[in-house]
Amino acid sequence: MNEVTTDIAIVGSGGAGLFAALRATAHPADLDVTVVVKGLFGKSGCTRMVQGGYNAALHAGDSPEIHLHDTIAGGGYLNDQHLAKTLADDAPALVEEMEQVLGCRFDRTAGGEYDFKPFAGMTRDRTVHRRDLTGIEIVSRLADHVMTRSGARILEEHRAIDLLLAGDGARAGGTVAVNIRTGEFLVIRARAVLVATGGGARMYRYSSPSMEKSGDGVAMAFRAGLDLMDMEMLQFHPTGLLAGDSVLTGSVVEEGLRGAGGLLLNMAGDRFMAAHDPGRMERSTRDIVSQAIYLEVMEGRGSPQGGVFLDVSHLGAGEVRSEFPGMVQRASLAGRDLTREPIEVVPTSHFHMGGVPIDPMGRTSIEGLFVAGEDAGGVHGCNRLGGNGVAESTIFGARAGEAMARFASKASLPAVAPGQAAEIRNRTQALQGEPGGTENPHLLRRTLEDAMWEGAGVVRNRQGLDRALGKLHELGERLAAVQPSGGREYSLGWNEAMDLENLLVVAAALCRSALYRTESRGAHHRSDHPHRDDRRWLRNVVVSPDSDGGMSVSSTRVEFPFLAPSGR
Repeated sequence: MNEVTTDIAIVGSGGAGLFAALRATAHPADLDVTVVVKGLFGKSGCTRMVQGGYNAALHAGDSPEIHLHDTIAGGGYLNDQHLAKTLADDAPALVEEMEQVLGCRFDRTAGGEYDFKPFAGMTRDRTVHRRDLTGIEIVSRLADHVMTRSGARILEEHRAIDLLLAGDGARAGGTVAVNIRTGEFLVIRARAVLVATGGGARMYRYSSPSMEKSGDGVAMAFRAGLDLMDMEMLQFHPTGLLAGDSVLTGSVVEEGLRGAGGLLLNMAGDRFMAAHDPGRMERSTRDIVSQAIYLEVMEGRGSPQGGVFLDVSHLGAGEVRSEFPGMVQRASLAGRDLTREPIEVVPTSHFHMGGVPIDPMGRTSIEGLFVAGEDAGGVHGCNRLGGNGVAESTIFGARAGEAMARFASKASLPAVAPGQAAEIRNRTQALQGEPGGTENPHLLRRTLEDAMWEGAGVVRNRQGLDRALGKLHELGERLAAVQPSGGREYSLGWNEAMDLENLLVVAAALCRSALYRTESRGAHHRSDHPHRDDRRWLRNVVVSPDSDGGMSVSSTRVEFPFLAPSGR
C-alpha cells in the first residue's frame, strides 16, 4: 500500500472539514494538512445542499441567550448544553467572518440589515440566507479559500475506510483510504485526525442527503471503540419532494416556504396542522409536522403518491420565483409549477442528531481524534432546528481545526498497531465479492431502506423495531455473499458494498437505541409509548462497542448547567 505522512488528516470536505482546514493551516507552525474527499472537492457533501440558512443572533431584539433557549427547548432538553451554548455564542462572529473575510454574500433588506428568514421553533427570526441557495454560497467561498490560501493537500474521490490507532487504542494515528478512481489503498499517517464525513440518513426509502453519505464517520468511530449517543434521534424533514421514481424524490423542499406562509393540505384540502399545533400551524417544529403528515397518510387522507400537498401559489408567482428560485427549479424538474400549483411532499430522512460525544473543541475520548458536524452528537438533543445544522458544522469544524493545530504542533507521529492497515485492507477487499457470490449490493441497499422506513421510520413501536433489527442481521450475513464486482476502478458495486457495511452499523445503533428509549420525544416517536416522560427519560442513550464486536446500550443523566425543563 502507498503511504502519505501528514500532520493533520481531515476526512470530509463539507462546512466542518473546510473550516477546519482553514483554521489548521493558519497556525504559525506551518503544518501539513491533508483533506480526504469522498466526492469532488467543493462539489459534494451536504453543506452545499443547505437551502434554508444559518442561525445567528445578529439583531437588537435577539441574543445568544435566546438562541440557546430555543435550541435547548427545541431539542427536548437532551442537548449537551455546553455544546449548544458554543453554537449560539460563536454563530454571530462566524457569520460576520464568512461575509467580511471569506466573501459570502447574504441577503439584506433595502435598509442594509440582514434579511432574516422565519424558521420553525424560533422565538426570533434569525436565519441568515442567500435566497434558498445558502449552502452553495458558503461552500463555494470556503472551497475557494482552501484551494488558494491553505496549501492543504486535497485527495479527491478517496474514501476513508477505517481509523488507524496506536497500539493501546488510545491514540489516533491516521486512516486507511481507497482511491475510488483506481481502487488502490492508501495509508495516511497523521498526528491528528478529524472525522467530518456527514451523517447516515440515506438508509431510508425517502432521504435527502447527498448520494455519497453512508454514515462512514460514525461507523469508523464506533469500530475504533468510541461510544455513540442518542442514535435514535434521526430527524425527518417534513417536506421531501415526491417525484415518482426520479432521484429527486426525497429531496428537501425547504422550510422557508412554510415560514413564508406555505400551506400544508390533505387530499380534502384541509389544513390538517390545526389538529396538531393550532398555535404555530405550518411553522411548527420538524418533528411535529413530520408526524402529522405521517398520520394523515396512514389514516387515508394522503395525496396520490402517498404524501400531502404543499401550496405557496397564494403568495404570488413573482414573490415565489424571486425568493425561492432553487425550489421553483426543483419542482419544475418534477413537472410541477411551484408558483401556480401545489406540489406533493412526504417526510424525508434528513439529519442525525446522534453521533460521537465531543467536547466544545471537537475532542473525543481517543487522543488526537476529533469529530465535527453531523458525525458528532449532543448539540441538537432530540430535534434540530432548521438553520442550526450548517452553523454546527462550521463552528465546530473551525474549533476542531484550531485544536488540532495546537495538538499536532506538539505531538509526535504515533506508531500504529502492526498489521492494522493490512487487516483493514483485507476486510475491505472481501467486499468486492468472491466467485460464487450471489447477492447484489444495490438490491441489498434497497432492502435496507425499506426495512428502516417500515420499522424505524417516523413512527415506531417495539414490533417494528424488532423486525428491522432482524432484517439488519440478515443483511449483514447476505453482505458476506456479495457478487464479484469486477474491476476496482470506479466500481459502483464495491462502493455500494462499502456503503452498506457502514449503514448497517448506523442502522443497528439507531434501532437498539430506539428500543431502549421507551417514550416519545422530538424526532423519536413510539406509538406504544406515545408520551414524553421527563421523570424517567431526561437521559442520553449511549451505544458502546462490546468486546465481541456487538453493541451494548445504556444511558446517562442529562446535565442542566444553563436551562432546566422548568424554564430556569
